[in-house]
Amino acid sequence: MPRREKGARLIERRRKGRSSVWVIKDTGRFERSTGTGCREEAEKALAIHIATKARPSGPSAAEEFLIGHALTIYAEEYAHTTSDPDRIAYAIEALAPFWADLAVSKITGPTCRRYASESPKAPGTIRRELSTLRAAINYCASEGYLIGTPVITLPAALEPRERYLTRQQAAVLLSAARRLNLDGRQQIQRFLILSLYTGTRKSAALAMGMNQTRVDAGWIDTKEGLVYRMGTQERATNKRRRPARCPKRLLAHARRWSRLGAKWACENQEGNRIRNNRKAWDRLVKIAHQIASTRNIPMPDRKDLTPHILKHTAITWAMQNGATIEDAASFFSTSTSTIEKVYWHHSPFCQETAVDALDRPMKSTANRLKRGPKRGR
Repeated sequence: MPRREKGARLIERRRKGRSSVWVIKDTGRFERSTGTGCREEAEKALAIHIATKARPSGPSAAEEFLIGHALTIYAEEYAHTTSDPDRIAYAIEALAPFWADLAVSKITGPTCRRYASESPKAPGTIRRELSTLRAAINYCASEGYLIGTPVITLPAALEPRERYLTRQQAAVLLSAARRLNLDGRQQIQRFLILSLYTGTRKSAALAMGMNQTRVDAGWIDTKEGLVYRMGTQERATNKRRRPARCPKRLLAHARRWSRLGAKWACENQEGNRIRNNRKAWDRLVKIAHQIASTRNIPMPDRKDLTPHILKHTAITWAMQNGATIEDAASFFSTSTSTIEKVYWHHSPFCQETAVDALDRPMKSTANRLKRGPKRGR
């Protein structure tokens, strides 16, 4: 009776005069070293080996190529080159249970709709997950792993929601920040100030340094009064992150932080860079709702009160104060189409000539033709 195959497994090899090393032994394959004596690191290598050992080596038809292989290839070869690999990881983790064991040829409109109907998540989240699936399939096709690409049906895009803070609500957040403990107070206060004055996204704001050119992230130049949202060698993405002039009030804060010896814009009391402020933000939101309830100030729901609302707030305030579409798009590194579609109606100049025309007394057609149309701004 033949022996039962044991499959891929780890074996610790002890070496005379040297530290031991973990190797991967698999049925029908040569033994392969993981290059480490750490069990935890060796297990990660084993997981990668198991995930990739059945991967096709050459171009495969859609009927022969598993979606799980496409997601693995996309995660290993491309995700780490993006500005937000964690977002791709979360999407792949959500996609895998439903899609991993299906062939690429099974991607059809009905299958995509079934995935959406069986998921408890919001349509916007499902749309982002399926966009990651589409990106993974397209990547494998472009790199020669896959022959042909199916059409992936996405849920309809939702209309943008009105999400921004009034100045009174922003003041409540700043009051709540002063009630945080020493570890969270300074970092959150600086994060609020930086985000409300520049509309910089969370990841870029937390990575921002002070007065020193960087290759991996942006920085504030207090001498020239400029905010650089992206490092000199960072990969450009559709999030743009162009440089912007530093508003006077923010520049005063930044120069004070610099005089205090700050190396990072959003550092904590110990001078350490903050890589994620989720816990401090959650405490801030909880305290802010308590303050707002005592002062009878309406606040957004906790699910809507996210760091990204600060970007919406900054752009909305700029439009309310009369910024043009072109200047707002340049300053906030947002497309002019997005500014016009989502924020322009907050401007006092929105549809100005049309409203003026309707407000003026009607005159005879002959006089209007002689005068001609009024020129816009």
